[in-house]
Amino acid sequence: MAEFPMTNVGGVEVSRVIIGSNCFLGYSHYSAARDRWLREYFTPERMAEVMIVFASRGVNAVMGPPSEALKRAIDITQECTGRKLHYIATPSKHHPQGIEGGIDWCHELGATFCMPHMSYTDNNLLVEEGVIRGVEPLLARIRALGMVPGLSTHRPETITVSDAAGYDVEAYIQPLNPIGFLCPVETDWVVEVINRTPKPVMCIKALGAGRVLPPTGLQFVLSSCKPIDMVVIGTMSPYEAEEDLDIVQAILEGERPHPGLAMTRSKAHLAGR
Repeated sequence: MAEFPMTNVGGVEVSRVIIGSNCFLGYSHYSAARDRWLREYFTPERMAEVMIVFASRGVNAVMGPPSEALKRAIDITQECTGRKLHYIATPSKHHPQGIEGGIDWCHELGATFCMPHMSYTDNNLLVEEGVIRGVEPLLARIRALGMVPGLSTHRPETITVSDAAGYDVEAYIQPLNPIGFLCPVETDWVVEVINRTPKPVMCIKALGAGRVLPPTGLQFVLSSCKPIDMVVIGTMSPYEAEEDLDIVQAILEGERPHPGLAMTRSKAHLAGR
């Protein structure tokens, strides 16, 4: 399969696999020591080494916060592959000028999509009132700057409230994985909400930040979500990128993935040795 299947998000063709960036930027969801190592290791050039693998296989989008380093890695990848990478930017309230300044920064970095981060979205979610406080002017600002608006959340209620309110949103970002990592309710409820919304959903934390083996996590997410939904995969090396893409390719083609097994001496008898 030369190209990954595409889905349409607000008039933009996006691959059903999206490059995640938490590893690149030092958000391990594991330990401060790992965060530190990731931040020291991943220069824009090393980020691009991984991203080039994805782009060469037809993946055309990367997700992350507004970041000069990430933008540089995107530029390097595009220069090396000749392929366009859509920047799905997730601004937060922590910008010096607040969420509005974060949105403007996304525009300056050339983001195609702007999806306010859950640190803004979920903190302004008023479920009983059926509103996300202050979100409509932000979505209008995103549109006015020529970006495609969406919302990032860790709470599936954000999706149901947004849909019911009719907000100008083209897609959502929502964690989904088989162990419920960063899912605030049972995974079957998360799956229900993802499948109920007519909007495409970008499923993050598919591997539970390294807590779930790739065949298990990717099979669960891809079999649980809609055909128009996407899975976001973060990897720490070109080898992991190739392996995860092979797994996704097999799943999307209706086959059982057969990645190489991680061998130790204690498993020798399982391999018939």
